[in-house]
Amino acid sequence: MKFNCCFSQLTILFLLLVGGGKQAMAQSKNYAFLDVKKSREERIQDLIARLTLSEKVQMMKHEFKGIPRLDIPAYDWWNEALHGVARTAEKVTVYPQAIGMAATFNTVAVRQMGDYTSTEGRALFNEDLKAGKTGKRYRGLTYWTPNINIFRDPRWGRGQETYGEDPYLTGQIGTAIVQGLEGDDPHYLKAVAAAKHYAVHSGPEHNRHSFNAEVTPYDLWDTYLPAFRQLVVKAKVHGIMCAYNRLDGMPCCGNNILLNNILRQQWGFKGYVTSDCGGINDFASGHNTHPDNTAAVSAAVLAGTDLECGNLYQLLEQGVKQGALSEKDIDVSLTRLLQIWFQLGMFDPQALVPYAKIGREVIESKSHKAHAYKMAQESIVLLKNEHSILPLDPNKIKRVALIGPNANNGHAQLANYFGTPSEIITPLSSLQKRYGKQIAIDYFAGTEIMKKIDGGPSFEEIVKKASAADVIVFVGGITADYEGEAGDAGAAGYGAFVNGDRSTMASPEVQTTLLKELRKAGKPLILVNMSGSVMSFDWESQHVDAILQAWYGGQAAGDAITDVLFGRYNPAGRMPLTTYKSDADLPDFEDYSMANRTYRYFKGEVRYPFGYGLSYTNFEYDQLNAPAMVETGTDIQVTVQVTNTGERDGDEVVQLYVVHPKEGNYKVPNSALKGFQRVFIKKGRSQKITFTLTAEDLALVNEKGELIQQTGSVKIYIGGGQPGKSVGGKREITMQGTAYRPY
Repeated sequence: MKFNCCFSQLTILFLLLVGGGKQAMAQSKNYAFLDVKKSREERIQDLIARLTLSEKVQMMKHEFKGIPRLDIPAYDWWNEALHGVARTAEKVTVYPQAIGMAATFNTVAVRQMGDYTSTEGRALFNEDLKAGKTGKRYRGLTYWTPNINIFRDPRWGRGQETYGEDPYLTGQIGTAIVQGLEGDDPHYLKAVAAAKHYAVHSGPEHNRHSFNAEVTPYDLWDTYLPAFRQLVVKAKVHGIMCAYNRLDGMPCCGNNILLNNILRQQWGFKGYVTSDCGGINDFASGHNTHPDNTAAVSAAVLAGTDLECGNLYQLLEQGVKQGALSEKDIDVSLTRLLQIWFQLGMFDPQALVPYAKIGREVIESKSHKAHAYKMAQESIVLLKNEHSILPLDPNKIKRVALIGPNANNGHAQLANYFGTPSEIITPLSSLQKRYGKQIAIDYFAGTEIMKKIDGGPSFEEIVKKASAADVIVFVGGITADYEGEAGDAGAAGYGAFVNGDRSTMASPEVQTTLLKELRKAGKPLILVNMSGSVMSFDWESQHVDAILQAWYGGQAAGDAITDVLFGRYNPAGRMPLTTYKSDADLPDFEDYSMANRTYRYFKGEVRYPFGYGLSYTNFEYDQLNAPAMVETGTDIQVTVQVTNTGERDGDEVVQLYVVHPKEGNYKVPNSALKGFQRVFIKKGRSQKITFTLTAEDLALVNEKGELIQQTGSVKIYIGGGQPGKSVGGKREITMQGTAYRPY
């Protein structure tokens, strides 16, 4: 059986008669678990008491077939919502890929996207419920998102699903997604998010079912766990998906330290844990840590994996009979799963559930499509703008040569784990719609992603045609066919891609070759790159006039790109990843040490830093204020004034970094992002920005994985990017008092 990693959705235990809004037959039987006057705990225990061991075990599998004797219908936990409702046959709104959302540095917009996504998901679920057609995959309310693994290596194909390389940015964007998806009702959940893949999971893809990740306690607590802790402790996420790999020799879905000690005891997690799909099969056959599948499923449940996405948990009955675990152990996991169903309102009268009224009219609504467009705009990062070639003036441009394999490739814009919208706006369709009546547009795909087009025009013919244009716009990059999850990506026949991972950061050679030929035309040459990770841009950064990093921008990517090219939108996206200069800068892919990885620990020079992005206007920073002396264990406020000194209105992404001195016995990052705000400032205007730095923000992790605060000086930097790499200001504060240890 083939499994694809990720989400799950809950399938209908709301139990209403079709169309009428009346209570279902089960409620007419006066079961206590349907009595809303009783506490949820009482109702859950009543339901569990009515179940046989076999029925309990079946309810712990993602594809639950229902229990007819109790009139409990089927439910499939597996659903996806990475950047909009995914994998449904319905037309839905599709937002930029997750890495593009991270590039917005806009938690408000991301939370709104999560809210709109669960609104559309609820509409589909409510429709199925009323029709009595529950149990279909990709139609439930349990989403296996967000992916908050750290994008530690740009070669990882699934990194596009994450929010980049930084633990703080990942935690903040992940929090926004969770809050948007799950809603703010005090009694009911709108949907259920699940943070994945827990833990220390960042490739490679080809051996993920047998790979053993080895990390130091320092790297575990400083890099790999903070985002998970943020989502569990602060965002109160209700689901966790455990990873395929082993951590220090034990499969993550059977790892007692990860699931029981850290997740439930230290962090107080009360939700449910699901395996990644087919992950329990790996215990005996991939990791070889368990003698057989019965031992594997028993160990998984005892460690805290409540739900299996897969085909083995029926063996739990045998495990109980053999004494490997008890029926009470089964009840513990089942209680967690039922708690989720009850919080979704699946056993309550529809009139009590505020989200039950959401109807089909919300799907692809005007506001949802407008938000997809807004987020596509905000995700675009202007990496280079030689001689301010951008924005283009449509009144001075008579002819544009639009070239490249992604110039009219709507499929590329949808990335992976995607839904399908009614309309995909490509750069070509947008340019024709916006400027087709006043600007001549010569379009050539030019190449496929990795090779020349069979029977297509030669490069010489393309260059000859492009020479007549006023400007050449090349829209290239790759697609999720070449980077992504093992089994879903990794186009065969090209050495640059291995089971979805990349072996090089270089742009596809055939595209660079065509760009070199186009450069000979002597016309302004602009590169728009679509990808889920960074390209090294070795030749491109030196020879093209402007570079836009457009990611996989979703359904409205074409309009967003056109807006930036012609100045209808002032770009302010920021890089959530470091762009290294060369593949030689990267450590071995399977080395999980953070030494010389990401902006926090890399020692060399980079092409484009984390947090970097240009604008069509300029900003200045002054009046940075912070207390000179701070007691350890306390929070502080930091303020700065930002002024738009340029000629255009625009957004600025204000970033706060903490820099600890490299002294004593503690490891310290080069710098660490601890705050950011995306703000709109009109030209000539100023805005005061306030950050609250918590004691945790000012702390360090020691070699034992403990969070501490040491006395001494700490530098705080606020600017448009990293310290020393952008306009900004810094302030030094002194920490005094007793060391702070919250872990």
